[in-house]
Amino acid sequence: MASISWEFLRLFSWRDLLDILSVSLLIYGALYFLRITRGLQILKGLMLLGGFWLLAELFQLRTLSWVFEKLWTVGLFSLVVIFQPEIRKTLSRLGQKAGVSVIKPVEERVVDRVVRVCSFLSDRQMGGLIVIERGQSVEGMVEGCVLVDSFVSIELLITIFNPLSPLHDGAVVIRGDRVLYASCILPLSKSAELPQKYGTRHRAALGISEESDALCVVVSEETGEISLAVGGKLHRNLDPEMLRALLLKELRVENV
Repeated sequence: MASISWEFLRLFSWRDLLDILSVSLLIYGALYFLRITRGLQILKGLMLLGGFWLLAELFQLRTLSWVFEKLWTVGLFSLVVIFQPEIRKTLSRLGQKAGVSVIKPVEERVVDRVVRVCSFLSDRQMGGLIVIERGQSVEGMVEGCVLVDSFVSIELLITIFNPLSPLHDGAVVIRGDRVLYASCILPLSKSAELPQKYGTRHRAALGISEESDALCVVVSEETGEISLAVGGKLHRNLDPEMLRALLLKELRVENV
């Protein structure tokens, strides 16, 4: 036994260790992906079907076995379609962790202008939805946008969110020091944890924060309440100072 163990250790190289670690990480990533998505329920269903397939093979039920073989072929493509949102989100997060970013950092003066605009809207109970990009572009996640591509200014943002403006219903997207788009339709969150009193604006703010690393400030038209969505979490009942502190922290803003 000792000689076998020594022979095994002698033949075991750093490449074998790297291979084992890589497979372990891959399995861990797959299990984590299943845990944070609806995949566990689907996996249970697949295991049940697999059990029926084994029984069909065991009892030599040829027609049923043939049906299951065809189902697995179609099922692989079906799973890609079913998990498309989750796969996109997971790959996006991997890109964020890799530190790949070509987006200009947000400066403190931009944060101050956003906070002043939100305070203005809140005092007058005017609705607002402001997406602030960080390391990841949201262009592939939003729809119906109107190109603005102008420097961030208080006057511009207030004008956009004026109820008489044709652009006021959608979201504004800020990249660096520029208002890139207005009137954007954001993906809606399906979270059951969001209280029913919050409407489409809050669900949209939460949705874009789930799909990307962007921040989204939302001002309620009904109550004037200011909230900030970050990473799928909604920080509610913020005053201007609290909003400013959170934005500076999350954006890691450089003082200018």
